[in-house]
Amino acid sequence: MQTGPHQGQRVLTDGEPFERARAAMILVHGRGGSAEDILSLTSELDGTGFAYLAPQAAGYTWYPNSFLAPLASNEPGLSSGLVVLASLIERLQQEGIPPERTMLLGFSQGACLLLEFAARNARRYGGIAGLSGGLIGPDSTPRDYQGSLAGTPVFLGCSDRDPHVPKKRVDLSAEVFQRLGGVVTERIYPAMGHTVNSDEIGIVKGMMNDLISAQ
Repeated sequence: MQTGPHQGQRVLTDGEPFERARAAMILVHGRGGSAEDILSLTSELDGTGFAYLAPQAAGYTWYPNSFLAPLASNEPGLSSGLVVLASLIERLQQEGIPPERTMLLGFSQGACLLLEFAARNARRYGGIAGLSGGLIGPDSTPRDYQGSLAGTPVFLGCSDRDPHVPKKRVDLSAEVFQRLGGVVTERIYPAMGHTVNSDEIGIVKGMMNDLISAQ
């Protein structure tokens, strides 16, 4: 089993107990953030029927450099973080909540990590929401991901002038997820900055409601 800086870190839970939950959401915090920070979003999401899991990165960062830097320069944190997400998907499956009823949501560095995870592990998920993030690696990175998202709803939201996330990387990510079979909604917000806005919250709530009502 792979070990790395993020293995053995705490995972916070909230919402419904697993045995009663109709769906789950894995929430991934950004650089300098915490599991508590990202879990605070759930008070706005008001996801009745959802169990929430929020992993904590070692040192409050999933990988040391920009998400646009060469992949090798962000190891071993990057691979370790991807293993954390895989382990949480497996944990939920063991609790009776399959990937098709599991949503992935992240902000900033956490959004980058979960988007890269979903692309590398394409299958039907309950939904994917990348807030102010994009696929990881420099522009020259091959994007020949395998598998199919099989109609998974994907939401990408970002500012048109985010100081950390170029719009062209969000656009590229949307194209890749469409190619992988995702149903993609991309929203670019004028002069929003590096944050989450009420429109994004509303879209995620809609995705959650659709997932619950489809059961």
